[in-house]
Amino acid sequence: MGRNLNRRGGLRSAAAASIGLVALGGAGPASATQYTLANQTDVVVGQDKSVVTVYEDTLYDLARKFSLGSEELIRVNPGVDPWLPGAGNTLVVPDRHILPPGPHEGIVVNLPEHRLYYYPKPKRGGPIEVITYPVSIGKMDWRTPLGLTRVTGKQKNPVWYPPESVRKEHAEAGDPLPPSVPSGPDNPLGLFAMRLAAGNGTYLIHGTNNPIAVGLAVTHGCIRMYPDDVAALFPLISVGTPVRLINVPIKVAWVDGELLLEAHPPVDAQGQSVEPDIDQFADMLRTAVGDTTVAIHWDYAREVLQKADGVIATVALEAEDPNMPEPASSPAPPPDSAPAPNGAPAPNVPPAPNVAPANGAGVIATSR
Repeated sequence: MGRNLNRRGGLRSAAAASIGLVALGGAGPASATQYTLANQTDVVVGQDKSVVTVYEDTLYDLARKFSLGSEELIRVNPGVDPWLPGAGNTLVVPDRHILPPGPHEGIVVNLPEHRLYYYPKPKRGGPIEVITYPVSIGKMDWRTPLGLTRVTGKQKNPVWYPPESVRKEHAEAGDPLPPSVPSGPDNPLGLFAMRLAAGNGTYLIHGTNNPIAVGLAVTHGCIRMYPDDVAALFPLISVGTPVRLINVPIKVAWVDGELLLEAHPPVDAQGQSVEPDIDQFADMLRTAVGDTTVAIHWDYAREVLQKADGVIATVALEAEDPNMPEPASSPAPPPDSAPAPNGAPAPNVPPAPNVAPANGAGVIATSR
């Protein structure tokens, strides 16, 4: 074939070869999460990094600094104490993403990733951009809804009016809530809130007074962001902005003849991350490859699917047969190809995740 996967550093992500080293002097403000796309067909943004810790670091502080969910950083650095990582340790900082399926417009929240993507409307002649942030989603029995909705209102310094169901839950736990919580350090909505049409307006994208929990399934169905992230996003969003809530644990993309795979733990009906079904994941990868002639390293692909740590890996190469015509490039998805809202699956059974075939029949745009 002229190329072989084993010469790619054990295949661990094409990004592994281009990881940048960042020396830290303690966790500070969040890193930029805005990426410029060279053209409409770009589907991969960012670059993985590595950082060297100093003695006062925690993985929770570093996650916030690099705009990652806490579990997102802990998962890719197994064996590291999140509270006491120690000085002089080199950590992986995952910052490379395959863009989620569907139209690149408005806000997209992919629940298994615990991540929000925002596509600003490009100015005439200006660059195409995407901004991405980690988020928390709904916990057990408080599932974040799926499907297409929109922003219906915005509020600074919101007052929280806990629903009766939430007040009942807190009362049963011995932590009674008042009928309303004014803006301030005790308000779980933080300083900014954007109301969605979903659920008759009961769901919000908002800040938090508990940033350590960003990236977890801990909310009552709302989408929770770091305080500095929501402060940056809030002024960019207008009422009416479309919001798509999707459940896509596996993302794939063809880039320069390589099949890139990004896998995250699937989310069940209650919003909880569960162990992936490797056979199901492998079937989805086969569908994604389609009829394209490729050399898949299946042992490694299954390893990547089993880890489901969100780090992009190269798992296949297009065959280089001079007698075969080049496969046609896959077109970008049509605007109406957004996935339909998923139905609620049986309790504790992961819903069948969505994946886009590389042959253009699905909703991932591919780049060659």
